[in-house]
Amino acid sequence: MFELTREQRQIQKAARKFAEGEFREVARELDAKETFDDRIWKKAAELGFLAVFVEEKYGGPGMGYLEQCLIMEEFARVDMGITHALDSTFFGTQLINLVGTEDQKQKYLPAICRGDMRMGMAITEPDAGSDVARVRTEAVKENGEYVINGNKIFITNCTLADFLVVLCRTETNGSRNHDRLSAIIVETDREGYEARPFHGKLSLRASNTGEVTFKGVRVPETNLLGEEGKGFYNIMEFFNRSRVQVAAFGVGTAQGALDKTISHVRKREQFGKPLASMQMVQGKIADMATLTEAARSICYRAASKLDTGTPDPALSSMAKWYCSEIAVKVADEAIQLHGGYGILEEYDVAHYWRNAKVLEIFEGSKEVEKVVIAKKILGKY
Repeated sequence: MFELTREQRQIQKAARKFAEGEFREVARELDAKETFDDRIWKKAAELGFLAVFVEEKYGGPGMGYLEQCLIMEEFARVDMGITHALDSTFFGTQLINLVGTEDQKQKYLPAICRGDMRMGMAITEPDAGSDVARVRTEAVKENGEYVINGNKIFITNCTLADFLVVLCRTETNGSRNHDRLSAIIVETDREGYEARPFHGKLSLRASNTGEVTFKGVRVPETNLLGEEGKGFYNIMEFFNRSRVQVAAFGVGTAQGALDKTISHVRKREQFGKPLASMQMVQGKIADMATLTEAARSICYRAASKLDTGTPDPALSSMAKWYCSEIAVKVADEAIQLHGGYGILEEYDVAHYWRNAKVLEIFEGSKEVEKVVIAKKILGKY
């Protein structure tokens, strides 16, 4: 049986209080306007909710991935759009933690934790989504610098980040695709960097997402993150961690949709009695609650593996896939049990469903997660 410590429960409670106080009243407005309130980001940083897995010597609280998941779960329970906007400010610190130089850690991690900088990851391209090894953005060495040319798409914080970690092709001949990629830190104020935000997204409207173009962007060779040619493998290690956080989004979203539904069926009457008194409704609530609890268990277990230094790529993928799918299922049932009210934004459950759906797509689609799991179980075929 998985039991949280007293300190972890206090963190959970504090995160819940913060989300209820800061998200609830503004979530619909930020979603409708496709914008974010930076004051929420600054307050979250002040309270130590960002990148809590960063060591104290680099400005973080020195907690674990489980604590970060607890925070993200409670945030997403109220609103996943705002949660993603906050998460994206430190999305990639996991990689800096893993392979960054001491100078890179000292330069970026404290500023991220304080809320003085925000970052982003630039991996996906128009022709390289699930197939990360097909990245074509190129970084060529020239006079002690990397000269970067290419395009990235679906990049969070593309117009807001102070810097991005960009996956580039640094070798064009003589080796397989997986060995040709490197991660490079690119400051967004460099000449040749261009970004265009998307509008009209189904999900995560409070979070900045868009397209990035690099036209002869120059950065020093010291901006290389990890070893040259090891970018693909380092990104896979990064996904082992980031996917567990996405799983926490799913758990929180499912719980939030369930919370709304329980409240609704207790108040709503049909045929002269509350919906909550009807066995079919009770059965649906039982299903939703059980699925949510099962998702929570696998998420916490995957996070705990990270904290004990024994990351399990298959378990991380199981958590990400399962929790994402459960978020969609629970939100879908929430709409069903709300009836016609379920399609009205003021009842929130449609909002939960819209945000849940993207969880099955980004950070590795559910189909990709199943491939990772099957390879661990069956071996390579």
